[in-house]
Amino acid sequence: MMWTHEESIEAAATPERIWKLFSDVAGWKRWNTGIEHIEIHGPFAAGTTFTMQPPGSEAFESRLTLVRENEAFTDETVIDGTRVEVHHGIVALDEGRSRIVYSTTISGPAAAEIGPFVTEDFRSVLLSLKRLAEG
Repeated sequence: MMWTHEESIEAAATPERIWKLFSDVAGWKRWNTGIEHIEIHGPFAAGTTFTMQPPGSEAFESRLTLVRENEAFTDETVIDGTRVEVHHGIVALDEGRSRIVYSTTISGPAAAEIGPFVTEDFRSVLLSLKRLAEG
């Protein structure tokens, strides 16, 4: 079973400005209300893990699988045999603008069940990230 989803938003911010927000894992709570607690266990680099706890839920561990400065990062979480991969991309546009893209691929037995839950707040997260990046 596989489930995919993608959303994007344009921001009046450079890729470097957005990257500063992406690479500051402890600061993700400033633009993502789906995080109650988060802790990274090393540098913001491929292979590093982080622990994240959504409000009212148990914490889970994710791993950074791809990190390309000012371009993109991908994290992977495996829960009971279902793999959740979220790609966070930055596309440079003209005049200091960027497109921020969140794309998700979920595979495994609970993909259809987990997919909508994982992505339901993407629009509000992108709007908050845009406001912070533009501020």
